[in-house]
Amino acid sequence: MRRADREISDRNEIDSIILGSKVCRLALCDKGMPYIVPLCFGYEVNRLYFHCASEGKKLDIIRENPSVSFEMDTDQELVTTEEGCGCSMRYRSVIGSGKAVLISEFKRKKAALDVIMTHYGLDPCDYPESMLDKTSIIEVKIEDLTGKKSGY
Repeated sequence: MRRADREISDRNEIDSIILGSKVCRLALCDKGMPYIVPLCFGYEVNRLYFHCASEGKKLDIIRENPSVSFEMDTDQELVTTEEGCGCSMRYRSVIGSGKAVLISEFKRKKAALDVIMTHYGLDPCDYPESMLDKTSIIEVKIEDLTGKKSGY
């Protein structure tokens, strides 16, 4: 990281950013072109979970190339000054990369959905099998993770 003074190396602080984020931007590579999509997510140590329909562009790309990157941020605030060019942004963010796998087993889908529900402060529930049949779960095994902050 170019600005070592902004680097977050404490894993507890990185985890607090992830747990405080409401959206994760998942970046994929579609035949050499970047493709990024904002998603709801769940987090467990070294794993991210996303749910989506059983067909679509994300899944097609992941089947071709499971390498992904992701970004999430929290505590964003514009910091203004008298001079417009002196403005900055206060934030905390996490970026990382890993490998995506598609989960197809009923029990693992349910467990992943429980993680996602819990991330948003909701209680896990019983998911009808018909719904799980139409739901895909993307699991990202995190391989690299860094945190950055400004204004803190």
